[in-house]
Amino acid sequence: MGGILTTYVEARLAASGTSLSAPGVDLTASAKDFVRFRQALLRWYDLKRRDLPWRKTREPYRIWLSEIMLQQTRVAAVLDHYRIFLERFPNIQALAAASEDAVLAAWSGLGYYRRARLLHQCAKELVQHHAGRFPQTAEGLLNLPGIGRYTAAAIASIAFSQPVAVVDGNVERVLERLAGINLTAPLTWQHAQALLASSRPGDSNQAMMELGATLCVPGEPRCPVCPVRKWCATQGEEPRTKQPSRQEKRQMWCSLDQRGFGISGNIKEKGKGWGHGKIRLVQRPKRASLMGGMWELPQSSDPPLRLKDAARWRTFRHSVTVTDYTVHVLRNTALPGIPLAKGKWIAIDRIPHTPITGLTRKILKAGGII
Repeated sequence: MGGILTTYVEARLAASGTSLSAPGVDLTASAKDFVRFRQALLRWYDLKRRDLPWRKTREPYRIWLSEIMLQQTRVAAVLDHYRIFLERFPNIQALAAASEDAVLAAWSGLGYYRRARLLHQCAKELVQHHAGRFPQTAEGLLNLPGIGRYTAAAIASIAFSQPVAVVDGNVERVLERLAGINLTAPLTWQHAQALLASSRPGDSNQAMMELGATLCVPGEPRCPVCPVRKWCATQGEEPRTKQPSRQEKRQMWCSLDQRGFGISGNIKEKGKGWGHGKIRLVQRPKRASLMGGMWELPQSSDPPLRLKDAARWRTFRHSVTVTDYTVHVLRNTALPGIPLAKGKWIAIDRIPHTPITGLTRKILKAGGII
């Protein structure tokens, strides 16, 4: 087989302007190298892989859900959401039959809410036009809403054992370190496919992703314990340059307004009438580019003109895309442009069924309210 190692040599030579016929260069990599690479990677994965719930199933619905949730989101942040989402929507039919608000409520806290809307749209598409069944090939999956090349390959390989490779940020980093050069997108996918163990494509893909997530990490790769170090061109010795932070810093003020909490002034204490308490929320415009239609605590980029010390509660750090916020949470306080009369009082027991923003969820959890 032409093979990935030969391609690496050719790519490095081409990048340096060296002739492919340069003396001393062997372009005929042994098939044993590929076999040994795959065996070493899978042996490590079988012994060291993290115990994650979506790795205990081959059900395409659960695999699909995990892959959508994990896009641009840390594993630790996904675990509870994955469990709760499956409790509410245990199968594709339940998800398709749900309202969009119910889906967004279950998604609340994961961010990038367009994923949830496309997830819901895809579920309805599958029920209406595919009898609730996922196509079993990457090509068929690509025709569904919200499923791109990576997600299609992940579902096809893990759920249906189709020998098609995946490339995410972790896999791309592993491949470039193995090659010792920056790779174009087409070359990255070609290399990933060449390294895939066709006998265990799902595990092979997950092993590559696991390697990038746990050992071949940005900045300080754990090369001494890497199972495929002997095939790596860089072995962690490439120059490490720290990228300057591009996060914008901003201040925000939120008002936590409450009614009927039994013991006034103590958020933490669940006194008489707690179950009948209400929180004032406002809804973002439906057409807002960010978190459209979601509910949140009243907030403003400007502080109140007159702020009593008793109104101050807590300060949080919160990031949204490329902005880092310092969030000052106040108690029962009118904010500039948002009078106390504006918004809707929502019962505490309805909060789990209401699509609230991640910041609002963070604040209410910190207050012991949800």
